[in-house]
Parts: sequence; C-alpha cells; structure tokens
Amino acid sequence: MIAGIFLVLIWLCLLLARGGFWRIRDTETGPTAAPPARRIAVVIPARNEADVIGRAVASLVKQQCPGVLHIFLVDDHSEDGTAECAGASEMLTVLRAGPLPPGWTGKLWAIAEGLQQAAAFEADFFLLTDADIVHAPDNLARLVARAERGGYDLVSLMVRLHCETFAEKMLIPAFVFFFFKLYPPAWIASSRHATAGAAGGCMLIRRAALERIGGITSIRGEVIDDCALARAVKGTGGKVWLGTTSATQSIRPYGSFGEIGRMISRSAFTQLGHSTIVLAGAMAGMLVAYILPLLLLLTGNRWAGAAWALMTLAYIPAVRFYRLSWLWALALPAVAVFFIGATIHSVIQYWRGRGGMWKGRVQDRRI
Repeated sequence: MIAGIFLVLIWLCLLLARGGFWRIRDTETGPTAAPPARRIAVVIPARNEADVIGRAVASLVKQQCPGVLHIFLVDDHSEDGTAECAGASEMLTVLRAGPLPPGWTGKLWAIAEGLQQAAAFEADFFLLTDADIVHAPDNLARLVARAERGGYDLVSLMVRLHCETFAEKMLIPAFVFFFFKLYPPAWIASSRHATAGAAGGCMLIRRAALERIGGITSIRGEVIDDCALARAVKGTGGKVWLGTTSATQSIRPYGSFGEIGRMISRSAFTQLGHSTIVLAGAMAGMLVAYILPLLLLLTGNRWAGAAWALMTLAYIPAVRFYRLSWLWALALPAVAVFFIGATIHSVIQYWRGRGGMWKGRVQDRRI
C-alpha cells in the first residue's frame, strides 16, 4: 500500500507542480492582430529532402505576413536533387553549403551558411525552419505578432508531427508529452525559471538576440541545437516562448517503430549529458513512474490503480491533440518501455562511436 501511495504522490506532483506541461493543446487558434511590417529571412537547412522540400517552400512563399520575406535554402550536400525539387520563386535563393568544418554539426553549419548569405538582407527576424515543415498561411504572421506583443526574442512552435501509421500513433504523442515534461512551456516563458527550450522545426529569432549570443557559432557543436539556442538566448537576458500548433505540420513520415526509435536514440544520451549517473536516475524514474503502477496493479494494489489513472489522465491531452481515441493513453507504460530501450540504444551507439547519427553523419561520439 505504501508503494502505491508513493506513486500517487509522484503523479500528483507531476500534474500540479510541473508547470502544467501535460496540458498539450493548440495555442495558435482564433484571430490575431496584424503584426507590424518586418523584414524576415527564412533559413532552411536541407540534406536529402527531395520528397518534402517543394511543399515546405511553397507554404512559405504563400505566407500572409506584412513586410518583406526572403527564403534562403541551404542544400547540405544532398544526393537526391533536393535543390532542384525546391521550385522557383523570386523569393527563394538556393545555395550549397561548403565543406563541413571540424566542431560543427551539419545542420548548424548549413544554418550558418544561410545566415551569412542573408546578412545583406538586413532582416529584423530570422525564421529557422526544417525542410519537412508545411506552414499554415498565417503562421509567420502569428509568430511575429507573438514576438512583438510579448517582447520575445525567440518564439517557436512544436508543430503537429506526422501521425498516421500504427507506430506513429503509439509513439509520437508520447514524444511530445515527454518533451514538454522536460521543457514545460510555462517555465520557458517565465523569468523566474531557468528552463529554456525550443522546437527546432519552427523558430523565429530576432537578429539582435542572435547577435547578442555570438551568432550560431556559439552553439556550433550542439546536437540538441534548438534547446541550446533557447538556453543561449535566455541566458543573455532574452525572453523565450514555446507553443503548440496543429495548423503547421511536419510531413515527414515515420513508417516503423525502428525509424522512431532511431529518431529518439539520436539525442537521448546527449540529453542526459553523457552521464551514467543521470542515466541511471532517469531510467529508475521511468520505471517507477510509468511501469511500477501497472505491475503493482496486477497484484491488487488499488493505490497503484489510482496512480495509473492519474498517469492516463495526464497523457490524454497529448493523445487528443493528435485526434486519437483516449484509449491510446492506456498504453503509456508500454510506450515508456520503448523509450527506455531507445535510450539504452543511444548509450550503446555513443560508446561505439556512432552517437547522434543523422543522414549518414555521426554528430555525437565519445572523445
């Protein structure tokens, strides 16, 4: 009984004292006041993105946002004709990234190349976005309005990820749930909390804020580059905001459990600071919070049942955000087992010298 009561207390703390991270909902709904006209440079790093880049660029060309917009697509040594699939527009400049220098991750080097090309544009804001993101027509206007209204230096959106296959329905809502558990948006926006996070698929940053942190060079080797950028901005006195949207979406599919597992594994051990002590603590925490309630429930522990109910209640908003039945929330203990396995795989890959593998590049290895 004592163990069951302890589990209930854990979930009550998560529900009531973790910034309301579990209240995952669309924060970008309803009308918004038109933002002031601004000069905005969009930088898209792209490596072997022929299947998605055309739709992403087209969605940006169609943005309904006051001011001047120009798109800088950086082809990062693609082998599938990414640049040729981007389409043609007077609003688009396509450039090839130079050789990857030591100490840089590929994505950040491509962004740096794009920012250098965009320097002459003298933008007020930079939109850093991924090649698989299809933006709603008013997305950029909403981001600028949010930044100006709140005085934010960095605003970002967790876009709606592709969620159609069985594997995606099982794991993608949990990926978002666990991300917000680590980086509660309410804490990110608060000056009283040191927590800083961002969603790298869609980030709008003021040019002045980027200059203040020393440019992208200051985070050039970071694997989890979006959260590193948010930390740098907030650490220099900037204001950061993170929201969620279903209107702007990622069109990158994850057809299997293996694909999603590799996506999680790519940065899991990095997130833990490559510390075996932190790893042990994180794994123990996952086992206790997500798996022990079910195990104790099977022994007839009613308090454990209450803990599982609270866990399910916390997860339902994430499941509903993806327009799935609430019954998917009952599977969270099994999903937690998968995430534990992906984390262990991340550790193994790191020690094998193949950590952070992304599109043929090792980005995080044991030194």
